[in-house]
Amino acid sequence: MFDYFLQQLIFALAIGAIYGLIALGYTMVYGVMRLINFAHGEFFMLGPYVYTFIFSGLIGLGGLAPVLDSVIAIVASFVIVGLLGVAIERFAYRPLRAYGRLAPMLSALGMSIVLQSAVRVTVGPQPVHFPAIVPSAPIESLGGMVTTVQVGILAAAVLLMVGLTLFVNGTRLGIWIRAASESWTTSSLLGIRVNRAVSLVFFIGPGLGAMAGIMYASYYGIMQPTMGSVIGLKAFTAAILGGIGSIPGAMLGGFLLGAIEVFGTAFLPILSFGYIGTEYRDVFAFAVLILVLLFKPAGLLGETVSEETTVAKKDY
Repeated sequence: MFDYFLQQLIFALAIGAIYGLIALGYTMVYGVMRLINFAHGEFFMLGPYVYTFIFSGLIGLGGLAPVLDSVIAIVASFVIVGLLGVAIERFAYRPLRAYGRLAPMLSALGMSIVLQSAVRVTVGPQPVHFPAIVPSAPIESLGGMVTTVQVGILAAAVLLMVGLTLFVNGTRLGIWIRAASESWTTSSLLGIRVNRAVSLVFFIGPGLGAMAGIMYASYYGIMQPTMGSVIGLKAFTAAILGGIGSIPGAMLGGFLLGAIEVFGTAFLPILSFGYIGTEYRDVFAFAVLILVLLFKPAGLLGETVSEETTVAKKDY
């Protein structure tokens, strides 16, 4: 039983880390703009497609060492998807700020459909094999078995989370983001270019979403145009659970949601004598969303954005 528990724990941490990375995009955008970016799940979906395209292109051109090809493709995927996020904010969201929060939110829903449809038309709706980044090999630890892919996902996600935390708390650009999340007016008076802070958020958030998509596709070995829909909603649940607008909350919510989903799926069929099966896996995430909204709408770590950001200004 301990071996089984350990395996499920590693799986929960790996899946939770992916949820946490995607949730960071939701919470950063909400923290600065008070916008739920429903197109964010599609950035998660685009990550593995962009990676595969670039990686295959490098191989076709002769390539370098496989590890270098993978690193180049990963970095390029972050940059390309991040720049796409910046472009979408500039042309699809920014012109609608003066019309309240509903208009940009509807625009985000529209962009989600556009991005998903574009991938469907370009590469087809069928699932596609994703090339392995790290060979999947079993590792025996404390009597349990984990895989190199699970360890790699967890390590990469933690490094990205730590890097984001250091960036936001210890750099000048990070101060811009934190200031903009508190007050656009005060930030502007202090000489901070709010639009640049917003663009930076829309670069980092989609980039992290793309990294999460690459990790997810690497774990399961496939990618498809609809993969961002359900996973995006789960990550949104993680952001709500941890406290949307809070970067530590998004990380915490991702790991907690991963644990609830994995352990619920693993042990409830045993505890219920088979009446509740693994097909209820997605139910756990959305049950958590309902319960949090009912009993603790601000999430575990509370909401960390000011009310002033709810008012869109034409000047920005």
